[in-house]
Amino acid sequence: MTNQPVDCIIPHSAQIATGVTLGPRVVLAGNGIVLRQNARLDAAAVIGADVTIGQGAWVRAGAVVLRSVPPNAIVEGNPAQVVGYLDGDGSRRKPDPKHIDIHAFGHLPRPSKFDLDVGKSALFLMRRITDARGALTVGEVPTEVPFSPARYFVVFDVPSMELRGEHAHKQCQQFLICLHGSCRVLLDDGQSRCEVTLDRPDMGVFMPEMIWGTQYRYSPDAVLLVFASRTYEAEDYLRTYDEFLAELESRRP
Repeated sequence: MTNQPVDCIIPHSAQIATGVTLGPRVVLAGNGIVLRQNARLDAAAVIGADVTIGQGAWVRAGAVVLRSVPPNAIVEGNPAQVVGYLDGDGSRRKPDPKHIDIHAFGHLPRPSKFDLDVGKSALFLMRRITDARGALTVGEVPTEVPFSPARYFVVFDVPSMELRGEHAHKQCQQFLICLHGSCRVLLDDGQSRCEVTLDRPDMGVFMPEMIWGTQYRYSPDAVLLVFASRTYEAEDYLRTYDEFLAELESRRP
C-alpha cells in the first residue's frame, strides 16, 4: 500500500495490491475482498464481503460498496454507485462513458450494425423471427457476425457484485450476446469509453482486439454467450490496465 491505514479494519483474508491508498477509518467488512493496483479508498469507506475494487478505482469518503467496482471508476453514496471515471493514471477525471440504450435501436432493420465510437466496437442487431410457435434469433457467419468463431464460452451463475472480463486481448476478437437476464458491458480503448446493458438475445456487442472489457452488474439469471476469434492463448491476455496502456503506446506509429 502507498500509505499505512489509520484506524482501519482489514481482515487477514483481504488481498491488497501495490499502490493502494487507504484513508482513515476504512472498513473492509468481510472475507473475499480484493483491492487492485492503485485503488484509492477515502475516509470511512466501507467495502462489503466478496467485493473487488478494480485497478485505479476511487471510492469516495463514506461510500458503502456492496458491488464490485470496475477499473478507474469513481463511486460514492450508500449503496455506492458509479459517478464517473478517471484516466489510466488517476490524475484527472475523464468524461463519463456514454450509456447505450439498446432499446432505442428496435426500429432499425435487421440485421444491422451501430458503431459505438470506442475503437472498432459495435452493436449488432440480429435477425429475429417470431410466430405462434415462439421466437428465434439468428446470425450467419461471417456475413452477420463479424468473424468466424474459433471457440465459445458461456458465463452464468455470477453473483451480482462480481466483475468479469477485466482484461484486453492483443489479437483475439469477441462477440457477446446475453441470452437470458442482463449484464452491463464496459468498453474502453484507452481514450473513449461506453457502457452497454445487454438484456435481450437478439443484440450483440462486438469487442475487437485491444479493447479493455469489463462485464458487471449481472442479474442472478444472466447467461452471457461469448464467441472468440481465437483459441485460448494465455500470452494474448493483457491482465492489468497499465499493461493495456503500455501495449497501446507501443503500437502507436
